[in-house]
Amino acid sequence: MHAVTLPDLLLEPIVRLALLEDLTPAGDLTAMAALPADRSWRAVLRSREPAVLAGSEAACLALRLIDPSVQLRQLVDPGAQIEAGEVFMELEGNARSIVSAERTMLNFLGHLSGIATLTQRYVSEIKDFDTKVTCTRKTTPGLRILEKHAV
Repeated sequence: MHAVTLPDLLLEPIVRLALLEDLTPAGDLTAMAALPADRSWRAVLRSREPAVLAGSEAACLALRLIDPSVQLRQLVDPGAQIEAGEVFMELEGNARSIVSAERTMLNFLGHLSGIATLTQRYVSEIKDFDTKVTCTRKTTPGLRILEKHAV
């Protein structure tokens, strides 16, 4: 089954709010204090455990909003199974930008992949029955569209 992509129009207010909460009032002070402004990095994101990847659209948008010049390569499509230790994303660009975006990116990826992985487990458990897993309105305020999409 092909995963449906959420448009940036729906994602952007949620991602902007997450970045504002994380970086307000003065930005990422640790990144500014510890990293020279012109330092470049190459980073990879890898899964700690087997999972269904979700949240990468929001994570990518968070990085683009911080610094659109950082190169991001998605190696795994949203909705795909990833194995423990598997690299699913590569980043290359300004180190301060990467560090400033990484917490928000990882929050979206971890939370939404957790939902997608648990949903996959439920679907697997009921596969022999004439029933379907659906999502309800019991979601985290402000994250409803993302959490339902992860399901």
